[in-house]
Amino acid sequence: MIRQLDGAAEKRAAAAAILRDLPEWFGLPDSTRQYIEDSSELPFWAAFGEDGRPEGFIVLRETGRHACEIYVMGVLKSRQGRGLGTALWEAFREYALGQGYEYAQVKTVQSGRYREYDATNSFYRHLGFQELEVFPGLWDEWNPCQVYVKYLGRRDDG
Repeated sequence: MIRQLDGAAEKRAAAAAILRDLPEWFGLPDSTRQYIEDSSELPFWAAFGEDGRPEGFIVLRETGRHACEIYVMGVLKSRQGRGLGTALWEAFREYALGQGYEYAQVKTVQSGRYREYDATNSFYRHLGFQELEVFPGLWDEWNPCQVYVKYLGRRDDG
């Protein structure tokens, strides 16, 4: 079940629970704390299991008048590859279109650096994101930032 969360504390708890399970992607404590804190103030969707616990989440941040980004996203390792990420993306996309955003972007580590991030890049390409540009020094030299973009459409596109 995908649900948009409103409360800051509930968002923090869900993000923390998921990101703790993903140290290969979110292993820098300061960055992870920042993602959790920032996410508590942004549009946030979580996927919940039958036991009521969060299994994945996605957060939207506006980057411009017509564009937004997947600010942070995660799915428990044990639940990856089962459609949760795609379902979260669909909730994100529907909201973004309703808000009038025409483009979405996401930043990740460039392909070919780490096996885990190669899987991440493959997921975003599967969703229809296209490589826009690599920023070698945006984060640090061993984590070159790959930016992907996707045209979402317009509200009047039907």
